[in-house]
Amino acid sequence: MQLDRHNDGALFSESKGVILVVEDEPLLRLLAVDFMEEDGFEVVDVGSADEAVSILETRSDIRIVFTDIDMPGSMDGMKLAAAVRDRWPPVEIVVVSGHKRQNDIILPERAVFFPKPYNIEAVTATLNRMASAI
Repeated sequence: MQLDRHNDGALFSESKGVILVVEDEPLLRLLAVDFMEEDGFEVVDVGSADEAVSILETRSDIRIVFTDIDMPGSMDGMKLAAAVRDRWPPVEIVVVSGHKRQNDIILPERAVFFPKPYNIEAVTATLNRMASAI
């Protein structure tokens, strides 16, 4: 995270924006959170699409949803992406999967897909592009 100074000299962090990471595999979620925070984003992470919807309903500062497709619960990542586009149209969406390929799915408008294992540099570049367009 980027550190800047207030006029009084105190340090504060300046975030590029808030990303909601939705991943049911704890190690993959931790990896995503780590590289996003290292790049200056504030990250909220959850293990299911149901939890993600609850977060989105209570927080207005989420700018990007980063979601896996295959997850347990009442909805998978594709249904979550569709719900985000329908209920929170300004929120950007990144969809990832280790089992599906881009030709196998229909993404919501403005959503971006990365197959797992994804290239962290490519994902970071996309997140930065999305954050700068907001």
